[in-house]
Amino acid sequence: MFKIGNIEIENNVVLAPMAGVCNSAFRRIIKEMGCSLVYAEMVSDKGLIYDSKKTKNMLYFEECERPIAQQIFGSDKETFVKAAKMVEEIMHPDIIDINMGCPVPKVAIKAQAGAALLKNPDKIYDIVSSVVKAVSVPVTVKIRSGWDNNSVNAVEVAKVCEKAGASAICVHGRTRSQGYSGFVDLNIIKKVKENVNIPVIGNGDVTDIQSAEKMLSYTGCDAIMIGRGVLGNPWLMREIITYLNTGALISKPSYSERIEMCFHHMDYLLKIKNERVAVLEMRSHISWYLKGLPGAQRIKNEIFKVREVEDIKKILFNYLKELENKV
Repeated sequence: MFKIGNIEIENNVVLAPMAGVCNSAFRRIIKEMGCSLVYAEMVSDKGLIYDSKKTKNMLYFEECERPIAQQIFGSDKETFVKAAKMVEEIMHPDIIDINMGCPVPKVAIKAQAGAALLKNPDKIYDIVSSVVKAVSVPVTVKIRSGWDNNSVNAVEVAKVCEKAGASAICVHGRTRSQGYSGFVDLNIIKKVKENVNIPVIGNGDVTDIQSAEKMLSYTGCDAIMIGRGVLGNPWLMREIITYLNTGALISKPSYSERIEMCFHHMDYLLKIKNERVAVLEMRSHISWYLKGLPGAQRIKNEIFKVREVEDIKKILFNYLKELENKV
């Protein structure tokens, strides 16, 4: 257990705020796997300020998802403060997170937000301190190791965030220029942990028990954040949490459990999105859930052709019967 501000986090495994993935449906599944803290996908400060219905809809969550952190991205202090106040007023999250790590060009280059802020520590101090003063919940900051290999400044940025009043810092051990390529640098996360007194969450390349254990033991970080590793495999959360808490290894999900999860996920999605959007989203999730299963490519191809939930259910149900007959 560790604390972010006054918020008690039961265990040290956290869900990353993956854009386009971490909506309420996905977060609920991750919570059911025992995850102690979920980060909601980032919302645009300007989207909130200009009253974008789509952006405001992204703030939806269920009480069972608590504790929950809502991430905001932007490029200037005034809009960050307004957006943070709006998030607190509309959503009442447990934590507000400031995105200073997003590497995608639309955010980091065009909008000069996300990881672009790493180039200006003074601006970081102004933004973080202003948001901390503006809201009553703890504020965390998610950063990368730096903009590129010539400007690895995560330790400096983390110290600035701590001085500005941040309650925790999350470090993805890659530079912005790396994107998601290459390997995470555990040394930079270790250095950040050694240089600040607030909790540090390590992020990057946690895909199994071994990488989770290594991240924690090598860096000394307070918690690990898992992102892409749980796509199609939310059971990874339960696996890692169980192992870290008890040393026990649990069995991998069966074929039927993986297909049942497709139905479960779709039911949650249909409660928050219309059928057309839910089907489009589920296509990606189903291809992740079925990865590595016998004959999965044929099923994915069939699913990508249909547009109605009943058709998807029919395809998956027939596929499940097919798999059961093979066992």
